[in-house]
Amino acid sequence: MSVQRISTSNAYDSALTNLMQRQDNLTGTQEQMTSGKRVVKASDDPASAARAERARALEDRTTSSQKAVDASNNAMTLTESALGDAGELLQQARELLVSAGDASYSDSERASKASAIAAIRSQLLSVANRPDGQGGFVFSGQGSGGAPFVDQPGGVVFKGVGGSVNVATDEPLPLTLDGGNIWLSANTGNGVFVTRNTNSTGAWIDSGRVTAPDQVTGSTYDIQFSTAGGTTTYSVLQDGNAISTGNAFTSGQDINVAGMSFAITGTPADGDDFQTTPSTKSLSVFDALDSAVARLSKPDQSGPDVQQAVQDGIRDIDQCSSSISSARAFAGTTLQRLDGVKGRLDATELSAQTDRSSAEDLDMVKALSSFNQQQTGYQAALQSYATIQKLSLFNYLNA
Repeated sequence: MSVQRISTSNAYDSALTNLMQRQDNLTGTQEQMTSGKRVVKASDDPASAARAERARALEDRTTSSQKAVDASNNAMTLTESALGDAGELLQQARELLVSAGDASYSDSERASKASAIAAIRSQLLSVANRPDGQGGFVFSGQGSGGAPFVDQPGGVVFKGVGGSVNVATDEPLPLTLDGGNIWLSANTGNGVFVTRNTNSTGAWIDSGRVTAPDQVTGSTYDIQFSTAGGTTTYSVLQDGNAISTGNAFTSGQDINVAGMSFAITGTPADGDDFQTTPSTKSLSVFDALDSAVARLSKPDQSGPDVQQAVQDGIRDIDQCSSSISSARAFAGTTLQRLDGVKGRLDATELSAQTDRSSAEDLDMVKALSSFNQQQTGYQAALQSYATIQKLSLFNYLNA
């Protein structure tokens, strides 16, 4: 029969190792509970740590995109508000022009209307140069050293850089719009062609309309009048060449030429000429108002002259209003799109947060239960170690 010897030192070492292991586990659980994280360092769970890092990177990208969206939202809100103000001012100018066409008005009364339109023009210039609150201007395009619109003797000029600035995101979200295009590049005439009274003081021409788009040629047409024996007729010239002659004229009746229709009202004199030219994108809001002010301020005008000034002014203001409205609609559409982008970013951020939480967050209820168990085990290990320390011959003999 053999006897196996178990050394006292081996028992001590085993008990001490168990005690230290339990203390280490208890400390680790305590650290997790304090931080609220199951994965405090990558070595705790490499796979979960990598998953959490990917989720955190997605959160950071989403946060950056959200800042860009907020910047675009603020810029477009300011732009939409400014364009709304401009639209209201142009409507006021239009109403003043309409009232200035009253045949009973004296020169001074029309001049008063002109002064009111000039004041509106000054307000519009302030709107066009509205600051964005961050050292720039709402309508500066791609930037400007100062106010983008400068009032010079020849009219208002755009000193900014054409184009727009977008935020650096996957989607083209604007920070600025091209102010030069909005304020200085409306369509002339009715948007397709421009009617013009070149020399008549006894009649006026309206802005016209397109009746057959496929017949519009883009040529210049002149309507030239002749009077003989109390009869008034007109000829039609295309780019200077007569294509129709001896046409009977009736005041206010539509004249149809190459898919275009317009009315000449009044009493044209022999040699009077009215012209149509193709429309261009060159009409400035400020030039339109300057022209209206100058023509209404002119004294001793005939009734047809006043009507022509009013007709042309209303036509030009309507085209400028259309340009402003289009830009405002774009800003409004952008704001609506930004709401959608923000919603998608919020959903992406929530998904990333959920994924990161799932990878690294601690189940506190489970951790508390585990901590209590580990604490009980640690106390038992302490008691066991204390008992083992008493297992010596000397302690036995002294008992």
